[in-house]
Amino acid sequence: MLDQHTIYCAFVLTLIAGLSTGIGSLIALLAKRTNTKFLCASLGFSAGVMLYLSFMEMLPHAKDELTHCFGDKTGTVCLLLAFFGGIGLTALIDLLVPSINNPHEMQGVEDMRKPEKNSLHRVGILVALSLAIHNFPEGIATFTAALNGLSIAIPITIAIAVHNIPEDIAVSVPIYHATSSRRKAFWISFLSGLTEPAGALIAYLFLMPFWSPVINGIVFAAVSGIMVYISLDELLPTSEKFGEHHVSISGLIVGMIVMALSLVFFM
Repeated sequence: MLDQHTIYCAFVLTLIAGLSTGIGSLIALLAKRTNTKFLCASLGFSAGVMLYLSFMEMLPHAKDELTHCFGDKTGTVCLLLAFFGGIGLTALIDLLVPSINNPHEMQGVEDMRKPEKNSLHRVGILVALSLAIHNFPEGIATFTAALNGLSIAIPITIAIAVHNIPEDIAVSVPIYHATSSRRKAFWISFLSGLTEPAGALIAYLFLMPFWSPVINGIVFAAVSGIMVYISLDELLPTSEKFGEHHVSISGLIVGMIVMALSLVFFM
């Protein structure tokens, strides 16, 4: 059974990841231009951390748990179902959110100066709600990863936090145009990040009473799927949209190297 200190740390890390959306809001509302090289390197770094952790740490851990409980064949089948289930869940959320309101349709800070003819408050709220929906499974991923130790949880928290920054720029821009208020754009987009700790709370209420090696293995495999989807469908394509392909790939490789070294020397 997990101790209260571990659960408390998991909630705190999830809250930190969710509240990082405020950084994106501040960049969108205060900066004059988008630092594309920095964003691309950061997004690539986050993708490298997530992909390395998923394939080299979390999936092997999940496989050990499930094969120990069910045997090699059945355990592997459960692993694959959970992994692709995590991918499917995240893809379904993307599918249900219209592309016009999708926070993964990236915009730069300089878009704040472009005229917007259809500046409706409803549009801004829809974009914020879209981000909130996308953040929900990320909160579950951060929380459940944190239950298995800080060596995995802290890199995931940092990766999710960095990944939230350009998302929130994309949210703050249309909200500002919809409301003509920088303060409202900041607070609405900032509060949309609170669905990550809300996802953690749902995971706590519905998973903790039944937590076992089987649940742990299934959740770890599903979280790996979520992280792989986020990396390949959101982080790397977003870097391509900013036009800094080699910077993004360099960031990805550095993220993998840093994660590998940290697991070797600090676990």
